[in-house]
Amino acid sequence: MRVLLLGANGFLGRHVAERLLADPAVQLTALGRGDDADVRFDLAAGSPGALTRFLDAVHPGVVINCAGATRGGARDLTRHNTVAMATVCESLRRSSCGARLVQLGCASEYGPSQPGSSTSEDAVPRPGGPYGVSKLAATELVLGSDLDAVVLRVFSPAGPGTPAGSPLGRLAEALRRAMQSGDSELKLSGLGVHRDFVDVRDVARAVHAASLSAAQGVVNIGTGRAVRLRDAAVVLAKAAGYGGTIHELDASAARGGLGGAAEHLGVPPAYPYPDGCGAWQQADVRTARDRLGWRPRIQLEESLADIWMEAACRI
Repeated sequence: MRVLLLGANGFLGRHVAERLLADPAVQLTALGRGDDADVRFDLAAGSPGALTRFLDAVHPGVVINCAGATRGGARDLTRHNTVAMATVCESLRRSSCGARLVQLGCASEYGPSQPGSSTSEDAVPRPGGPYGVSKLAATELVLGSDLDAVVLRVFSPAGPGTPAGSPLGRLAEALRRAMQSGDSELKLSGLGVHRDFVDVRDVARAVHAASLSAAQGVVNIGTGRAVRLRDAAVVLAKAAGYGGTIHELDASAARGGLGGAAEHLGVPPAYPYPDGCGAWQQADVRTARDRLGWRPRIQLEESLADIWMEAACRI
């Protein structure tokens, strides 16, 4: 099976590439903006015609899009998430390859949900920030393209390679600094939010399964279990061997949102919840089980231990 992977150098893309390369039946080609991509191409700036010519030359059976931006202003997010997706869809429509498209969406497309609830694929999306809006627009382009396509709405990915700017990445960095300086108290904000953390290696397995399946539409990828960020911080501190106290700053004292106060973690004040998901998010993952035959395997404790191991290397 010939697979074209877009965004192979990103957090999700690296793990998807590793998973696909382990399958001897897959012939993988990576396309991206970096020098280490097999083919250099900027989806946000390149023309659909140029990409179409490449698709006709390579003739992949599956195109997987892990490319995109998670940070930046509305203009950059729109270019790299929405315009780039429009280029991919138009190129696939023009191409003779007939490839299946697997698009990686995100839980930010849903926006906030009611505490205690599980969000299913038929929920009405109400993204709470520009990132979620740009990703939802990309999903709508895929769903309206008439292509053989599936969108995997990934909830909160965790594990090896977790970006330093993510909630868990900021927690690990805060712990590293506290241990390095001998602080017995760690002050953080935003620890009351609940997120559905799914290991990035399980996400890669879901992408692989989606590539081989006939599933179309939207499929949630999560664990089906929301975890309070404070509880994740306690587990992370245990993995780090941190014996100090974790103290949560109240909302009036800090406005840094998920992961920590601006004065402690260098996070500029922004939206109350930078991912636009509000105080609670939990996935309904029955569709992934029924249509992909996929279930999460890796426990959050293992994901957090791997995050800490990488952070500890910087001590």
